[in-house]
Amino acid sequence: MAQRHLRAVADGDLNPLDIGLRDVVGTSARILERARGIRTVGQLLDWLPRTYLDPTRPTAFRDLPHGEDVVVVGTVRAATTHQMRNRRGRRLVVEVADDAGGTIELTFFKPFGHQERLRPGVRVVCSGQVGVWRETLQLTHPDYATLGEDGEGGAQWLLDGLVPVYTATKGLSPIVHGQCLELVLHHVEQLRDPVPEEVRREVGLPGLLEAYRLVHRPRTEAEHRHGRWRLKFTEAFTVQAQLARVRRSAEAVPASPRVPAVDGLGTRLRHRLPFELTEGQETVLAELLDDLARTVPMHRLLQGEVGSGKTVLALLAMLAVVDSGGQAALLAPTEVLAAQHHRSMSQMLGPIAEAGLLGGLAEGTRISLLTGSQSTAERRTSLLAAASGEAGIVIGTHALIQEHVQFADLAMVVVDEQHRFGVEQRDALRAKAPGGTAPHVLVMTATPIPRTVAMTVYGDMEISTLRELPGGRRPIHTFVVDGQRPDWVRRTWERVAEEVRGGGQVYVVCPRIGDVDDPDLPGTGGAGPGLPTGAGSGGATGDDGADLLGAPDVPGAVPPALHGVHQVARCLRGLAATSDLTIEILHGRMPAEEKDAVMVAFAAGRVDVVVSTTVIEVGVDVPDATTMVLLDADRFGISQLHQLRGRVGRGGRPGLALLLTQGEGVDPAAVERLERVAATTDGFELARLDLESRREGDVLGASQSGGRSGLRFLRLARDEDLIVQAHEAAWRTVEADPELERHPELLEALTRLDAARAAFLERG
Repeated sequence: MAQRHLRAVADGDLNPLDIGLRDVVGTSARILERARGIRTVGQLLDWLPRTYLDPTRPTAFRDLPHGEDVVVVGTVRAATTHQMRNRRGRRLVVEVADDAGGTIELTFFKPFGHQERLRPGVRVVCSGQVGVWRETLQLTHPDYATLGEDGEGGAQWLLDGLVPVYTATKGLSPIVHGQCLELVLHHVEQLRDPVPEEVRREVGLPGLLEAYRLVHRPRTEAEHRHGRWRLKFTEAFTVQAQLARVRRSAEAVPASPRVPAVDGLGTRLRHRLPFELTEGQETVLAELLDDLARTVPMHRLLQGEVGSGKTVLALLAMLAVVDSGGQAALLAPTEVLAAQHHRSMSQMLGPIAEAGLLGGLAEGTRISLLTGSQSTAERRTSLLAAASGEAGIVIGTHALIQEHVQFADLAMVVVDEQHRFGVEQRDALRAKAPGGTAPHVLVMTATPIPRTVAMTVYGDMEISTLRELPGGRRPIHTFVVDGQRPDWVRRTWERVAEEVRGGGQVYVVCPRIGDVDDPDLPGTGGAGPGLPTGAGSGGATGDDGADLLGAPDVPGAVPPALHGVHQVARCLRGLAATSDLTIEILHGRMPAEEKDAVMVAFAAGRVDVVVSTTVIEVGVDVPDATTMVLLDADRFGISQLHQLRGRVGRGGRPGLALLLTQGEGVDPAAVERLERVAATTDGFELARLDLESRREGDVLGASQSGGRSGLRFLRLARDEDLIVQAHEAAWRTVEADPELERHPELLEALTRLDAARAAFLERG
């Protein structure tokens, strides 16, 4: 280690975890940096073993995977040298046996020094790539260390306890990797521990450095489990401490209390609704109104099944704000959803949203829509309505957060589908509130959130949950359609036509847009895998739709060929069963006015089938839509499938969801995922299954936050008890020491969070 780093650590200017790895392990650091992005001592310590070998237990050589890097433990049975035939020199072949009777050969083309160490009877640990030579397993020039040496070659760490096995790093053998860790553990004398001593004592935690030693150099399985538990607790504790500080920061800026008027706009809306609120909706509405009446800003997440009535509750809360003289903004992720909200809320409110117009309620309000694709005149009108206060409710997309958008008195922000927006965007809306105050914030999501995710991601928010569906909602029946069964696929499109003839409407969802001029798939005139042949741009309609294609290699197609909106619409217009239906397309690249026109026509019943991408995933509400066909359904996740199928069955008719697989070559795990979705409509149960089947990076990472989740050790599906314990300890610590003046190590750990992770934790 460089002397300057030693002095910096001793002076407290440098955290030992930030020491450059090159200063500790030498040339191997270049390989770790190039292959793994590991540059510091802390990053190497956080790269945990994937498994452990016990030298006292047998290693079954017969099960070794060919072509992969392995670490094996065995006993030398024989060592012989042979004169090489085609080159000068001798070759050493060492036969190593496991305790189950299997053998593997170690081959050295430069035997000098190895023959003396690899004597019969010696116990040896070897690492290398498994090969086969004349039906015999072989490691060529492997790295190795003999057990029983007195630390020779830096292998003392192999002599006692379990042998850690790390994910293979190209250019670095597992044994050399272990030697690098040995150097790091030898040079790091102490670490700054973010978990306070009183918490460690209460929970029974080892010190942080000791935890790393237990993980990387365990003597027993119990030791490495204890070390990993400590590292998980540290991660959960720092996440929860960050959330606690975010909550305190949000509550530090006061909000103006917003109390609805007696017999005000909310009461008038309730008189207009064609239904009564459920008991669950009444409970959540009371929570919202109670929050709005406080001087501490609301910071609440409202989660509930698709169609559970979140939107009407948000509207009632916004009307309470309007009653008190304030304004509310609703931020939607897409223009399609923003227009949908504007249309549906205007219809629900009727004359309440027509103040100043003939027939409108004099004491009512106005709803304005503001999107990026509006004409200049439309935007000017909406901007003026927001700035003057004429519009009590303003609905829009990202256009709402632009600098020139002003409000007279922004008192509440409603964010629909939280994961679609970044922190900076929501902060920009907050900044539009009157000086010195903060708006109340309500976040809505139709994706049910397991408890551990809620605590880890939304832990700084109060959470309200709607579990029951309003009266009149009919069940959604879901079936998996095997793309390799022509009769099943043919029946799918016949069922689509039957639903339309019965007064229903249909969504057909594709995983991609495709191009208008995408080449027709061979032999189909435009049909894709999972669609019938003989239909497409060629206009052939006589085929019965019984034949199917696999996934052909089409130039320009996504491999394997996935259904595109344009190709599927072309196929359905030419298919005998569906040729007489009115079919339109919808996707995110269409101009806003075209998207809105399609949805207006669909809602009005002038369109029978909409072929779309997942742009209809959230918020789109067409009561007569009864059926959804999801093509390449095996490419979607559990929660997304559940969210999509929630678009149908929203009127008085039962819903039907048909999940078509790609057919041949589908991952059995994907089919099992589809069967799970078909087996239940309980979104909270599916959310739990989704969490169990997906990596934390998928659940908490780029797909939702725009960056990494930052979770290295926690597994949200199985660490609930630990997270709860860390939550209680962290929030108690922050409450007792809000500025963390007595806990500088914890404060430093929080500042070490990278920007993407910090933004993710501070969402909402």
